[in-house]
Amino acid sequence: MASTDHTSSDESSRLYNPYQNFDAPIKSQYLYKLPTSPEYLFTEESLKKRRSWGENLTFYSGTGYLGGSLAGAASGFFSGVRSFEYGDTAKLKVNRILNSSGHAGRSLGCRIGVVGLIYAGIESGVVAYTDRDDAWTKVVAGFGTGAVFRAARGVRAAAVAGVLGGMASGAFVAGKRVLKRYAYI
Repeated sequence: MASTDHTSSDESSRLYNPYQNFDAPIKSQYLYKLPTSPEYLFTEESLKKRRSWGENLTFYSGTGYLGGSLAGAASGFFSGVRSFEYGDTAKLKVNRILNSSGHAGRSLGCRIGVVGLIYAGIESGVVAYTDRDDAWTKVVAGFGTGAVFRAARGVRAAAVAGVLGGMASGAFVAGKRVLKRYAYI
């Protein structure tokens, strides 16, 4: 059986044999050069080092939901343990833990997932409008996310949440820069 670990003289491509799993001998006519780096239709796309709006939407809402679900499940576990009563059987204790973890995980995961969804939408909108992707874009997106998320509770709550969201995203950007500078990852 032939291996596809052939390397070509060009580092941006690799050789591929589509008949590697069959008993066909490797001939040069069966080897194709496939690119190893992403291909872009326009050169402007290759210059930007960021995710698309759809990828941002998926990433932020997915990680928010997953992180919120895990944190909520952990919180629900402890509240389920605290709700034990004297004389509960093991089945009843497990049931209390599972019900409490599922409810808290689901609700917190949905809340933080929606925050990620709003953040991704606002950030993509700001980047499309200003054609810049820098720290201020993320702070504005954090401010807008907090304000939109708490807008139903009134103007004052929206303003406070907006300021907190802007501060949180600014702290995240600053922390990321510090990690890039001092932590060799």
